[in-house]
Amino acid sequence: MTRGWISHNKEQTEAELLALDDAMLAGQEVVLEVLYSCLNYKDALALTHTAPIARTYPMVHGIDAVGRVVESTTPQWPVGTICQVNDWGLGETHWGGLAERLAVPAAWISPIPEGRSARWAAALGTAGYTAALCVMALQDHPVKPGDGPVLVTGVSGGVGTVATLLLNHLGYEVVGLTGSIDATGAPVSDSAAAHFARLGLNSTHLIHRESMSRPGKPLQKEQFAAVVDSVGSHTLVNACAQTRYGGVVAACGLAQGMDFNATVAPFILRGITLRGINCVYRTHAERDRAWSLLAEALGEHDLDFMIREVSLHHAMDSARQVLANQLQGRVVVNCG
Repeated sequence: MTRGWISHNKEQTEAELLALDDAMLAGQEVVLEVLYSCLNYKDALALTHTAPIARTYPMVHGIDAVGRVVESTTPQWPVGTICQVNDWGLGETHWGGLAERLAVPAAWISPIPEGRSARWAAALGTAGYTAALCVMALQDHPVKPGDGPVLVTGVSGGVGTVATLLLNHLGYEVVGLTGSIDATGAPVSDSAAAHFARLGLNSTHLIHRESMSRPGKPLQKEQFAAVVDSVGSHTLVNACAQTRYGGVVAACGLAQGMDFNATVAPFILRGITLRGINCVYRTHAERDRAWSLLAEALGEHDLDFMIREVSLHHAMDSARQVLANQLQGRVVVNCG
């Protein structure tokens, strides 16, 4: 019997942890025993039916899985191999990783960097991989260390945390946007204080999210050489308005909303570039580059401070906390 978090139709108020029909695992090249999944913001939306993430039903949720191959029809992924799957429509059009088993095409599987564990890979998951793609976009623009500060929005979340760690490693100056500080710039809790300390962000490098969450002027004071944004909506518009001449904004999320009520002013008067970061259908070359960057910057235990590990049974509780902005870092789901 295989258990997983499943929704049978869009009318449900939330997903359920149920026994799955193992026959649904048939017909794919590789079957994984899922060791770890993780809980992204997108997963939290899906589990709680807060947003219509699943496109077909029934659907097992979870856009990430790290597991051991237990069945395989391809020599590329022999039985016993530890590997990972990120995105490719998991949890949207294909049964996802918040389950004890997962069946996928061989072409969707990626290796785990040498010297890194399944738990390390799960702690990063799509959030970490997306953060790496954003940093790659800055490098390719190019924005170099020394060009000016880089704004990272949602710096308490998974993408923001990993992006900050990567940028620190590469020598960039980071300014973090967060809701986890008060009006004086002080962290609102001990856990938030510890989180920011580990990221090397003090009060002079933290901005309260409220300062950018409402409509602002089309052009504002030039402050940032680049931006990594996982928030969207007014925050993204204001970030563009504050980006320096010739800078780049890497946009990968919509935590505040999908709307983008902007003008063309920052683009034609300051020549900034808005780069959309889609992580779902990237080539293996791009994926390998991203995971190489992550492995170079982050050792096996460098992520321990940001990991909260929960059982598969407690994934829903964590999803609610993620949506309530009560967690920093990453939730790793132990599916064993």
